[in-house]
Amino acid sequence: MKLTTLAIGLTCCFGSTLVLSAAPINVSSSGNVIGDDVLYSIGGGNAVTMGSAGNMDSISVGGGWNNNLVCGNMSLNHTLENQLNGATSGFKNIMSSVVQNATGAVASLPALILQRANPALYNLITNGILQARLDFDRSKGTCRAIGDRMADIAGNQMGWGKLAEGQAMSQTLASNSDAVSAVEQVEKKGGNDGVTWVGGDRAGGSGQKPIRIVGDVTKAGYNLLNKRATGDTSSISKDTCSNGMVCNVWSSPQEATAFANRVLGEQQQQTCDNCPKTVTAAGVGLTPLIQETYDVKLKALKEMLTGNKSLSAENLEAASSSSLPITRGVVAALKDERDQDVLARRLASEVALSEVLEKALMLQRTLLAGSREPNVAANDLAVQAVDQQSSSLQQEIGNLKIELDMRQQLAKNSPMTIIERGKARTESSRGVLPGGPETDRLNQLQSPAKSKP
Repeated sequence: MKLTTLAIGLTCCFGSTLVLSAAPINVSSSGNVIGDDVLYSIGGGNAVTMGSAGNMDSISVGGGWNNNLVCGNMSLNHTLENQLNGATSGFKNIMSSVVQNATGAVASLPALILQRANPALYNLITNGILQARLDFDRSKGTCRAIGDRMADIAGNQMGWGKLAEGQAMSQTLASNSDAVSAVEQVEKKGGNDGVTWVGGDRAGGSGQKPIRIVGDVTKAGYNLLNKRATGDTSSISKDTCSNGMVCNVWSSPQEATAFANRVLGEQQQQTCDNCPKTVTAAGVGLTPLIQETYDVKLKALKEMLTGNKSLSAENLEAASSSSLPITRGVVAALKDERDQDVLARRLASEVALSEVLEKALMLQRTLLAGSREPNVAANDLAVQAVDQQSSSLQQEIGNLKIELDMRQQLAKNSPMTIIERGKARTESSRGVLPGGPETDRLNQLQSPAKSKP
């Protein structure tokens, strides 16, 4: 009967342990087995906040941000007609008394006949054309000035279009010395020719690939750090990596780009007409990646603790990170630990945090290298965008560090003080009071007092 009762108790105990192994780190899931001093000395539960998140959707903006505010669509002929017909001010205000007569004369007589037939009227029309031309140039200059001002305010939305227009102007002037004709050609082209981008290729224009700042710069940085051409897309095996920093983290530019887009999102720019100038996709940050890595590391560690897998170098590497390796001694000590569940989960969370932070720091280095690519470095808009993404990544890393330090400090503050004071009271109650200096004191108290003589 006693053996049966003991077996039932052991079965319930082991059954509860198996159920608890799949639960998150918290005091209630660990019951009375967890040592409070262990829980608070390691900083509580998980190292940092973790949670899952999906990929974010892309958002298109900038459909109305034309590269030159369609100033090139201004028509001189239409301007002259409106000036002479009185639809707009200018010549009408100067010569309002003869506009109607001039309109009828122009409609019926050529300019030469008009000069001979009515020199005064011809002079009036000539002055009107000059006045219309001045108003046209002034209006177009005002439109350009507004466009330049909007480019300063709108930043990336119009700055890339202005850059494309400037590069188109330089290419046109190289083959056409006629200033008026060159300006007309550039206005017709707009930003359809795109801009010079990574590797010297044109991008962002009509029929060209979009400018993907995060992806293209990450890809260029990956290849530059591995001494390859910026447009190389091939993978790098472990044998040819030669202990390289970047190729040990990501085996191909596509993997590095996928990690960068998952964390930072993407900022896509285009300069062509009738296309969205900016398309953005928000990143999910580092927290979901820590959760995903934590699940993988905890599973690998549990398999070794339960004996399903041996303590081989490959299995230990699967549960480790480059900056925080898990050794055989750590796993052996965890097997004999009564607080195995909590400590294993905490260890897996710290390994996941270190691995993701290692990739984040490597991404920073990759973005820095990519921003040094000549075509990117010569583009202030691209450099500013890369710096902004790098700053966002640095802020994410700093937030994780602050959270980790804060959790450790809070867990070691009041909870540890309460536990230590409780232990002190317990130890004091177990102590034995020292005996009196007099021997046989009890017998003396029990014996009657001697009467004085």
